[in-house]
Amino acid sequence: MKQVTMYQNKRVLVIGLAKSGFAAASLLHELGANVTVNDQKPFAENEAAQQLEKLGIRVVCGGHPLELLDEPFDLIVKNPGIPYTNPIVEKALKKGLPVITEVELAYQISEAPLIGITGSNGKTTTTTLIYEMLKEGNKHPLIAGNIGTVACEVAKTAREENWIVTELSSFQLMGICEFRPRIAVLLNIFDAHLDYHGTKEAYVQAKGNIFRNQTTSDYAVVNADDNTVMKLAEGFDATKILFSTTKILENGAYIKDGSVYWNEEAVIATSDIALPGKHNLENILAAISVAKLVGVDNETIAHVLMTFTGVKHRLQYIATINGRKFFNDSKATNILATQKALSAFEGEPVILLAGGLDRGNEFDELIPYLHNVKAIILFGQTAPKLERVAKQAGIETIKHVDNVEKAVPVAYQLSEPGDVILLSPACASWDQYKTFEQRGDIFIGAVHKLK
Repeated sequence: MKQVTMYQNKRVLVIGLAKSGFAAASLLHELGANVTVNDQKPFAENEAAQQLEKLGIRVVCGGHPLELLDEPFDLIVKNPGIPYTNPIVEKALKKGLPVITEVELAYQISEAPLIGITGSNGKTTTTTLIYEMLKEGNKHPLIAGNIGTVACEVAKTAREENWIVTELSSFQLMGICEFRPRIAVLLNIFDAHLDYHGTKEAYVQAKGNIFRNQTTSDYAVVNADDNTVMKLAEGFDATKILFSTTKILENGAYIKDGSVYWNEEAVIATSDIALPGKHNLENILAAISVAKLVGVDNETIAHVLMTFTGVKHRLQYIATINGRKFFNDSKATNILATQKALSAFEGEPVILLAGGLDRGNEFDELIPYLHNVKAIILFGQTAPKLERVAKQAGIETIKHVDNVEKAVPVAYQLSEPGDVILLSPACASWDQYKTFEQRGDIFIGAVHKLK
């Protein structure tokens, strides 16, 4: 960890605990800051707050009292999930206080260069692929961010020979000042998290922050097939590295004659790739681009791609029961992710389990992808909206259930040998579950009960 002195005796307010808030508060305390932690959860039920208090950190629990900001704080560190419309955050911004997220702290203390991966879809798969390629190529990677350990915790132990491979959300990227990844990846941009950002323009700007502080000595890996991504990347200084599933590129990663290419080198035949779904080719091309920039050889990259079958909750194969194949795609928290999941099973009959948090959007964009869906099982706040779309798509069998656990046996009863039973909700989980991981784990458990 770099010797950082800028926080000594600074008064810092950490708003929101969870993993990132706890890590940020602990680190800042270690760096000599006078830390106050403010969390919504009552102190008696708040194990993290209790642990921090034992370290000598002041904690204020049970709400976000605005009078806290009457104190002379120098900095706010915000949990990414707390929106900027929260009254205490709004007041902090009006007072001119800097509001950051913990990834900024990670960058400030890290001895290792960072690789940042963002996009509306595919972040976790791409982050994991990059990590696996660098690990097999002996590049000493560490994995951080939304996919694993909080970034500033990883950065504390990283050394110069490491690469910190970091999955980044738009929420995190809104809270940066100097954060500068050596390699930044922007996979795609789709209408997502509009309840948080308010407009697509604000969401796009947040994603673009991943490039904001890069210089010409850094790399921006961008999707040549996404016009929004390309236009956004043009406004920044990093050296652009393109990838495309539809175009043959002079430089970059692309598909030609049934093989994946890096520049003019064939890396692997697409038929040898273990990861299912055409949509994953974008993620693979992005990962190859990063691996080659770091210096991983083609043979190592190909070996990873021949053996890597995916990550948990992202089009994850669970089991085949009496000829029915079950897939967990709980990480499909928006329409595009579910479109891609359905495209992966083109030509196979699908029973779709979908629904969740209502963020105000409709689901008409799903209709062209529902032609092979023979039945749909709906749950959560968006069930009525999805029912309308399912009827418009001509799906005759539409069932409503209370939750994911109850959806599984209903789907099985409606299925026949050869069917795919797919959890791909097209919605966030927060109306019924703490996380998409919890939702996916409940689905997995319900499938195993069928055995």
